[in-house]
Amino acid sequence: MDFYFSEDIEFLRQNVRKFVREEVEPVAMRIEEKDEIPAHIVKQSKQMGLFSLGIPEKYGGLGLDMVGKCAIYEELGKTHNGFTTLIGAHTGIGSVGIVEMGTEAQKQKYLPKMASGEWIAAFALTEPSAGSNAANMKTTAVKKGDKYIINGSKHYITNAVDAHVFTVMAVTDASKGSKGITSFIVEKDFPGFILGNVEDKMGLRGSHSAELFFEDMEVPAENVLGKEGSGYVNALKILANGRAGLAARNLGSSKRLLEHCLDYAQKREQFGHPIIEMQAIQHMLAEISKEIAALEALTYKVAWMTDQGQRVVKDAAIAKLYGSEVYNKVADLAVQIHGGIGYMRDYPIERYYRDARITKIYEGTSEIQKNIIAAELKREQKGAAK
Repeated sequence: MDFYFSEDIEFLRQNVRKFVREEVEPVAMRIEEKDEIPAHIVKQSKQMGLFSLGIPEKYGGLGLDMVGKCAIYEELGKTHNGFTTLIGAHTGIGSVGIVEMGTEAQKQKYLPKMASGEWIAAFALTEPSAGSNAANMKTTAVKKGDKYIINGSKHYITNAVDAHVFTVMAVTDASKGSKGITSFIVEKDFPGFILGNVEDKMGLRGSHSAELFFEDMEVPAENVLGKEGSGYVNALKILANGRAGLAARNLGSSKRLLEHCLDYAQKREQFGHPIIEMQAIQHMLAEISKEIAALEALTYKVAWMTDQGQRVVKDAAIAKLYGSEVYNKVADLAVQIHGGIGYMRDYPIERYYRDARITKIYEGTSEIQKNIIAAELKREQKGAAK
């Protein structure tokens, strides 16, 4: 294992870094105020291939492995998190299911348009009574001839407003519990698909989350993703696959905050000296640097393990958990270093502070990650005892 990127990944990373600094950052406040990502930014992102990161070249994507995806996610994390989430949700949990579990026919139909960004992707698992307890979902799918009829609802679905393709989980056999859940590829123009209320969130402006309602929605039988009854397992695999990517995005945001802190601490003077000369500030900067170094090593270790085909259930959960903790801690220290100005909406620090909070909740809460880690420790202990 080494931490050097290939020449191709490094070239793409530098281009994304330049795009983020020169194109996205200047409109970050506009995204925040209007709650929308400018069309020219989305268009440029498509042209750069940012919507195709993990989609195989065969279907028009860049075909990056997990280390490569994380390198790009890290750069994207250094700008407005709403923009980053649009890309991350599409190339992560929105696409992974079809890439990893889809039939060849499904891949041929969906992946080229997803790679170009013509069709944005989303992942629909969460329901009012099935958040962390996903096995408690109420959405049902009943097979009738060559179609499934789906009824129910989902909420807090990232990219719901912009997406055309959804990976949707529904119960096909309630008597089997979690083994009676099936995953489907759903298009927004399927009969019975209804977009509900768009959520007004605390952060991630420009990234739109909404409710989905299914009223006798008709889904072709060929749109079952994987086997009937494998939906719960599919969901766990999809979420686990995305955790290194989330850690990388948190890493990028934390690094950007450190840059802001260093710049401000060198310019801001108190008692006749730049505050960076004060030990209290130095200790905060050192703490931030320490946490970033640890998160970086962990993130790319998990990404590398994923690419090697190793079991990463525990390590990915640790990366997701620790990444969210680091980002929140760094954001809090950044506000402290900046003082009053860090609390003002016309400066980016308070935006990062708000955006950081959701990372402990979405795609598996911190408590769920701890449950996963504990369960894996138990499994490993049993294995060692044999």
